Amino acid sequence: MDKEKVWQIVLENLKVSLSSASFNTWFLKTFIVRFKILDNERQITEIGCPNPFVSQTIENRYYGLIKESLDQATRKKNDLVFTVKQTPQKTENKKNLATPLFEKSEERPEVIEAITQVGLKPDFNFDTFAVSSTNQMAYAAAQAVVKSPGKAYNPFFLYGGVGVGKTHLMQAVGNAILVKNPRTKLVYCTGEEFTNEIVEAIRKKTTDEFKKKYRTVKVLLVDDIQFIAGREKVQEEFFHTFNSLWRVGGQIVLTSDQPPSEIKKLEARLRSRFEGGLIIDIQPPDFELRTAILLIKSQQRGINLPIALAKLIASNISSTRGLEGFLAKIINETQVKNIPLSAELITALLGTTNGNEGYRRLVKPKEIISAIASHFNLKVSEILGTRRLKKIALARQISMYLLRNDLKIPLMEVGRLLGGKDHTTIIHGVEKITKLLPESEDLRVDIAEIRKKLYG
Repeated sequence: MDKEKVWQIVLENLKVSLSSASFNTWFLKTFIVRFKILDNERQITEIGCPNPFVSQTIENRYYGLIKESLDQATRKKNDLVFTVKQTPQKTENKKNLATPLFEKSEERPEVIEAITQVGLKPDFNFDTFAVSSTNQMAYAAAQAVVKSPGKAYNPFFLYGGVGVGKTHLMQAVGNAILVKNPRTKLVYCTGEEFTNEIVEAIRKKTTDEFKKKYRTVKVLLVDDIQFIAGREKVQEEFFHTFNSLWRVGGQIVLTSDQPPSEIKKLEARLRSRFEGGLIIDIQPPDFELRTAILLIKSQQRGINLPIALAKLIASNISSTRGLEGFLAKIINETQVKNIPLSAELITALLGTTNGNEGYRRLVKPKEIISAIASHFNLKVSEILGTRRLKKIALARQISMYLLRNDLKIPLMEVGRLLGGKDHTTIIHGVEKITKLLPESEDLRVDIAEIRKKLYG
């Protein structure tokens, strides 16, 4: 059997079943390494993947789809084996070398100039935007907007919490449009900048210039649009700007921390306009996406971060901003202090990091212990006691981990709060949970649910 032809058939079938975002993210650099014939009906198919993260993700998520397609194409029953191998030179397709996870294409000088002039970040593009189930729909819709500006989804409204990628995806739209045509008239601003400009235009009596700037563009990108709410003159001007662009087919992309229906003091006529397009909620990144983000950002910063260490970090830090801050710590330790990158260094740094920035409510130590007891259907006294039943020991160690990592309580104080445990016991408990998190989905779910109860 021709490995390349068989795999091409499989990829074509996958394209039908998957979104373009998922396909481009996971399958562009995959290939069949070899077939191992077992008998007339069965064979082992070895599939090469560019890195361990892609290999693991494909095996976990798409094994069934690939097997079904391979069985049809080869007329045999296939057992799949996934290995980390680079695409052989003879089968590389240059058009398929750029993968959204790890590579960025070179841009023409006129494109860089156009991107810089409008205030976009060149590295906020589709190539550097990691995709998972939490943002897949937003990613696919953003690409559709680029293909047909003003027609596919208009307005295109993205909302979500801090650090979920709203600004990155919005700027990726702008960057991609300017790559296609650097002469496209595009404006990017924040809601606060729009407000300041209209206030200044009214003060200086230059509203005509302001209107000319905003009402004659082909693409308008406004980040954090919620900041115009409650400002009568600003909302009126944005309403007229919106209408002027929408009537002539200009593309409008907006981001906010809330959906239009929940933005307080937003005029009804604006809310109606915003809800007339596509509204997508981007959820906080899951473990797989956080790992991918770490690999992308570490590569951008020149850090050779092994997949095992990326998983260790991603399982202990839940916010994107927290990941970026942690990478800054790694750079300081490895490049400034010249300390080798290792699991020991990462574990030590995790012990001094609050990886959950953005939690809105301060909680007390007793609340954490009570929440953990409730989650595991235990009594607080059991966690504070000395019994070593597996369920109780796990709840006790999670208590140590959260008290230490979330509240930054000193080791001796954590020991006192947990019934007089010594500091070496606390260190062991914290390190055990830290190292178990990358391996245990159940543990990650338990801690995420506990934190949700505590912080909302």
